[in-house]
Amino acid sequence: MQLNIGWLYPNLMSTYGDRGNVICLQRRCQWRGLEVNILPLDQENDIQYFHEFDVVVGGGAQDRQQEIVMRDLQGEKATIIKQKLNAGIPGVFTCGSPQLLGKYYEPALGKKIDGLGILDLVTKHPGQNVPRCIGNVAFEIVPPNLAEDIREMTGDCPIIVGFENHGGRTYLGDVSPLGKVISGYGNNGEDGFEGAFYQSAIATYAHGPLLPKNPFLADWLIIKAIEQKYQQKINLSPLEDTLANQGRKAILKKLGLMGNNR
Repeated sequence: MQLNIGWLYPNLMSTYGDRGNVICLQRRCQWRGLEVNILPLDQENDIQYFHEFDVVVGGGAQDRQQEIVMRDLQGEKATIIKQKLNAGIPGVFTCGSPQLLGKYYEPALGKKIDGLGILDLVTKHPGQNVPRCIGNVAFEIVPPNLAEDIREMTGDCPIIVGFENHGGRTYLGDVSPLGKVISGYGNNGEDGFEGAFYQSAIATYAHGPLLPKNPFLADWLIIKAIEQKYQQKINLSPLEDTLANQGRKAILKKLGLMGNNR
């Protein structure tokens, strides 16, 4: 079996170590004997790459870089991504990239940046003098189908851990949150929710990067990609995740959540 990982604008949207999500998916596939190709989805490469990805990864960006991306992510490119996500192609979008999927982003300075409108959410920056949302974040998975899939894979539904560093505040409309915040700010520090979930797409402010800290999410994305591409169910062989689990416990301990050490 072969999977193509689409990497959204790797030279413009890879802040805070989010390239680690691509590496994590790649290695966890290769360790199981799956062939992997990394397809840069940007202004430098052929649009055919947008047609060929089986799972897509998007990272963070500063406002200037995000404007450049949105000017390029138009026309056929935008249409392909919409069609694929609507059809259930899996993806993980962290930090700034979920804003691309929403309706718009209002930066602290400059004009409003229109998004793709795939997710019913908006993001607004409250101003340069307002403190950023920074620190470790932990949250429980909200979408029942995702929680059930993870529980079937792991025997439990572990808490998601990550690191957030964002000035914008995201507000959800008619779209499911990804998680309920246990510790940290989440989408806006007000409503107690973190991220968004649509079809098989995960959008979140948690990075640092996300998947190496929560390898069961990486495996879920791989399973969904294989099911979509080959139209067959698959059980992935288990991997040695001792170091990842120790890292998760260290974060939970730091947050005073060792009683929730799933």
